[in-house]
Amino acid sequence: MSINSTQLVQILSKINMIMEEKKLYLSELDGAIGDGDHGLNMSKGFKAVEEKIKEEDSSDIGNILKKAGMALVLNVGGASGPLYGTAFMKAATCVNGKSSIDIVDFYNMLYEGLKGIKQRGKSDKGDKTMIDAIEPALEELKKGIESKEDSIKILEKVKESSLKGMENTKNIIAKKGRASYLGERSIGHQDPGATSSFYILNTIYEEVKKISK
Repeated sequence: MSINSTQLVQILSKINMIMEEKKLYLSELDGAIGDGDHGLNMSKGFKAVEEKIKEEDSSDIGNILKKAGMALVLNVGGASGPLYGTAFMKAATCVNGKSSIDIVDFYNMLYEGLKGIKQRGKSDKGDKTMIDAIEPALEELKKGIESKEDSIKILEKVKESSLKGMENTKNIIAKKGRASYLGERSIGHQDPGATSSFYILNTIYEEVKKISK
């Protein structure tokens, strides 16, 4: 697997389309345990990302991710903007100056991104947040690389792990954000942040699979 800067821009553009498509569902999930605006915020944020990177004529992947992160911080309301924005900007630090990335680069990006989310949100796996969809994916990614599996097969397992993590948030009591005020009543509700994280990882898998054909 090798993704160049043009292909990365295409993947980000596809994520924007998915967030637009899923915005009402994400906001509905958020309405049950939060402010009810997660979908609208994510849609607005990735629209801004697409606009920002359209102007980008550099082949530097680090630069593209940094600009995407800044667009998310500036345009997404609530906790999601700083968290997703931080993740993208941290991911950028691993690939500065690179014009193409492989599966190991993707691992490093996701690792740094997750670390940034944990530091910024002062949260961990099991708190009913986006981390519950990202950390299992990262663990699967590491396993696949160590086993020298095919990159597309690894990304498929990454996506599946993220899906399981997202679905498992229904069984968790929220410990962060507005949802934490509900205590045990937050059980039974799927976390919107974990859901949007799954959509991002799923879109990466689907798009890389198309590119690699």
